[in-house]
Amino acid sequence: MSLETKTDLNEATINKLQKLIRANIDSYNGFHESAEELNDETLASLFRSIGDDRSAMATELQQHVAFNGEEAEDDGSVAAKTHRIWINIRGKLNGGDPHVILIEAERGEDHIKEAYEEALKETAGSAMNDVLSAQYAKVKAGHDKIRDLRDAYAKK
Repeated sequence: MSLETKTDLNEATINKLQKLIRANIDSYNGFHESAEELNDETLASLFRSIGDDRSAMATELQQHVAFNGEEAEDDGSVAAKTHRIWINIRGKLNGGDPHVILIEAERGEDHIKEAYEEALKETAGSAMNDVLSAQYAKVKAGHDKIRDLRDAYAKK
């Protein structure tokens, strides 16, 4: 077996990157669509910012997949589309209540954080480890911020 490089990734690593691309696209879509439901502009702005970070992370991963001669994912998952529909329904039922939307956003953040943790375990020693570790740090920071805001809004 030859040493894996960023331009010669093994199939398992590429599959993990594709999964993370979908998770980041899902996250981008979820944050931007939730921002539309919120009646709190500060929170909506934060959601758009986190969503834009996730889009940039997806793009970075797509470039690495393309470097390896593979076609990168460019769409989210079916499960995420269902989740966004649920966020929209709950948002409308609750008049854009920030706390309810933060609860749903935090569930989405749990999902992407777990996807990165799994990918990091399964690609330990990979040439992509530095990229995935840096992205995971951003995901964890976003997750923790949403969780803390959810708790803060619960007290309002």
